[in-house]
Amino acid sequence: MKDVYLRIPEHEGLIKCPSGIRGFDEITEGGLPAGRPTLVVGGPGCGKTMLAIEFLVRGAMEYNDPGVFLAFEETPADLAKNVASLGFDLNSLIAQKKMVIDHIHIEPTEIEETGEYDLEGLFIRLGHAIDSIGAKRVALDTIEVLFSGFMDHTVLRAELRRLFRWLKEKEVTAIITGEAGERTFSRYGLEEYVADCVIALDNRVVNQIATRRLRIVKYRGSAHGMDEYPFLIDADGFSVIPVTSLALDHEVSSERVSSGIARLDTMLGGGYYRGSSILVSGIAGTGKTSVAASFANAACARGERCLYFAFEESKGQMVRNMRSISIDLGRWTESGLLQFHASRPTVYGLEMHLAMMHKLVSEFQPDVVVVDPISNLISVGSDLQVRSMLTRMIDFLKANQITALFTDLTLGGASIESTEVRVSSIMDTWLLLGYVEENAERNRVLNLLKSRGMAHSNQMREFVLSDDGIHLNDVYVGPEGVLTGAARLTQEAKANAAALLRTQELDARTRAIQRRRETLEAKIAALRAEYESELDDLETAIEQERVQQEMLAEDREALAEHRRSDRR
Repeated sequence: MKDVYLRIPEHEGLIKCPSGIRGFDEITEGGLPAGRPTLVVGGPGCGKTMLAIEFLVRGAMEYNDPGVFLAFEETPADLAKNVASLGFDLNSLIAQKKMVIDHIHIEPTEIEETGEYDLEGLFIRLGHAIDSIGAKRVALDTIEVLFSGFMDHTVLRAELRRLFRWLKEKEVTAIITGEAGERTFSRYGLEEYVADCVIALDNRVVNQIATRRLRIVKYRGSAHGMDEYPFLIDADGFSVIPVTSLALDHEVSSERVSSGIARLDTMLGGGYYRGSSILVSGIAGTGKTSVAASFANAACARGERCLYFAFEESKGQMVRNMRSISIDLGRWTESGLLQFHASRPTVYGLEMHLAMMHKLVSEFQPDVVVVDPISNLISVGSDLQVRSMLTRMIDFLKANQITALFTDLTLGGASIESTEVRVSSIMDTWLLLGYVEENAERNRVLNLLKSRGMAHSNQMREFVLSDDGIHLNDVYVGPEGVLTGAARLTQEAKANAAALLRTQELDARTRAIQRRRETLEAKIAALRAEYESELDDLETAIEQERVQQEMLAEDREALAEHRRSDRR
């Protein structure tokens, strides 16, 4: 069970009642003032009744707060049908005694105004409904019908004050809906002064695009968001998106994630930082979407979830086209890791796009988000508005440690280092894709213009889309400048031929030196053999001479003995 009330530290005496509506409690810093009335004003179709009924339903379902809805226009049956599209079963809540829906029909022409006329009967009826289920939340829809029979403004003002005071005395958290006035927030211009909290809803149309917005006009005793906030009403009910830029205090990570292109990861020193923002810009046809698809494919291959916002191509078209470069996105959509949201930018206004993106990100909880391309948003807003919207989107994604890749169109003839919506300064990594035209060819090239917080390559690469994927090739830089495509292949062939010729020349010289060495070694061997032969002859002659000398000595000794001569 959730905590029913939130106490705000800065205001120890103020207790807040959480609405349970996504985003609403954040901008009100806790919810509506507990035990006090809140006035919700706006024109037709802005969502006043839906806000009131969801406040009661969320209270009953999520906080065990029973509620009473008092309608002056719609019958209980009509209300039940209307909110069934939001997934709310009012009949079930009524059966569980968690909600009471009462309808009071007031016909102004049947009211005979007297000085003694008041709302005592209403208080008795409403009080009984509150006490019957122990209600803590009340909604009155709409106050103009209730006071339509009062012609005397003095009586009207007195009864308005009395109604708001009575609700406070009952200690119920109340929402009272009312129509917007021409020059005041409310029809009678008094309700906003009596209520403790005033919320203005608006459904405006600009350039044929409708956007619902919410603003907290006042909130006694509490700080609150002061801006206009876009909100959605869809199958899940209300979604209010805080759109102010977040403080720059989000967590950062040093973990690297792959771009899906091996050599690009090498240029980045290992890949993008997790939770960073990446911009891929370039003129039409340079391969921006292919880079985005590679990033999404790599994320899904890691087992991460990817949310892909496509403003130009449908899901089927994206899956088919990426197969031509061996990227199979279809398997990831089937596994649930990849979710496409494809629509034309003109389907919503900018703020509604932001609200829708917030909602889808909150629901899908992706690790990676791709927006392709952001330049298409120019069709529904000015440059300044688009930059503001994207800044808030980037802040939101960074705060949630979601790695985001955005593609952006560079107009032909414009500076290559500029983008259509001029958001490059707030991006962490910027890849620029372009063309090099030469020899009747246009070849794609990639430049890594910046990547904050990491050493990265400053060299241009040729960007090749092929049947077996994306490749980054070294460009040929020579006296004639940067060569790509056929010119690069031709120059590389010439360089290879020259290198081969030099290699052959060196091989020939090496063989000649080897032959000379072998000749010299043969001569040395012959001389060595001749020397050894002469040395052998000399040693033989010396030995023969020694033998002869010994024989002569023996002969002399024998002769001397024969002659009997003296021996000496």
